[in-house]
Amino acid sequence: MPDSSPNRYARQIRFSPIGESGQKKLAESSVAVVGCGALGTVAAEILARAGVGHLRLIDRDVVEWTNLQRQSLFVEHDANVGNAKADAAAQQLGRINSTIDVRPIVSDVHAANIRTHLAGVDLVIDATDNFHVRFLINDWSLDCQIPWVHGGCVGASGQVRLFDGSGSPCFRCLVPMPPPPEAIQTCDTSGVVGSATHLIASLQATEAIKWLSGNRDSIRTNVISIDLWNNRIREIEIAPSLSKVCRACGQGKREFLDGTLGSMDGGATVLCGRNAVQLDATSDTPPSLSKTADRWREFASVQVTPFFIRVDLRDQHDVSAAGKVLTLFRDGRIVVDGTEDPSIARMLRDRFVGG
Repeated sequence: MPDSSPNRYARQIRFSPIGESGQKKLAESSVAVVGCGALGTVAAEILARAGVGHLRLIDRDVVEWTNLQRQSLFVEHDANVGNAKADAAAQQLGRINSTIDVRPIVSDVHAANIRTHLAGVDLVIDATDNFHVRFLINDWSLDCQIPWVHGGCVGASGQVRLFDGSGSPCFRCLVPMPPPPEAIQTCDTSGVVGSATHLIASLQATEAIKWLSGNRDSIRTNVISIDLWNNRIREIEIAPSLSKVCRACGQGKREFLDGTLGSMDGGATVLCGRNAVQLDATSDTPPSLSKTADRWREFASVQVTPFFIRVDLRDQHDVSAAGKVLTLFRDGRIVVDGTEDPSIARMLRDRFVGG
């Protein structure tokens, strides 16, 4: 194929594992990217440039100035006006590749709507920022026998693995239950390096391209864990025996999909007359108020009592955080003052507490 070929995928087609047949499979594929943040924007851009024919971008949030450091599809105008992330990303991808179908969905993902949002896709990219949605995607994947690519990144470290939907193993073999909130680092409390998120998202997109182009023998079978700052790369094997005791793939339970663990709509209650939303606990394990308070003190003032802790975000510059106050109770409940929108409340919980 000459260098002057008008085929935008010429170099990719020259890569023999993909070739013409693999490129055709990519063009016929549909991928949902759940989360349009640091991982989702990079993964979506790679898949769009690779010629994946149908992309579904799902996100509940708006673009803020702190996103621009690492979320590659957004520009300053998006942060200035607070554009919805899914819509802003879709518009940018349309300028990058006008030959593919890109559909934005501005929505929170929970058990009551996940089947609708993911209907008809061939693969899901996990670019979420909370564990409950990951467990929910895992249940959906097992139920529908459709693969998803897990990815997570905080600080300068991250991990990736594709789960094919058949179990043995699944994500719950690796992480049986959501960890308590104080054990979860988030980008807002621990920071994140843009190069790390780009690397993790690139690995996610590569696993997706392998699967969709028919190169499934090349899929990585271990979790790859990378610490860019300390120059460490390791692979974590998920022992096959774990599936025998796994509640999801071994015992066939769909506790997140059927609402047994976590409510169907995300466990949100708008508090009448208070301009506030109460969110149910995300774990059976009570949170450590002292550890969470220590994290919050690094960026805001914190009130501590024997029964709850409260962080005042009213001086934060982020559009979604400004004017809000979060109260974490000893039983794991959270009240977000300053909004009556459950999706905003959940987003702030996941950012500042951990989902």
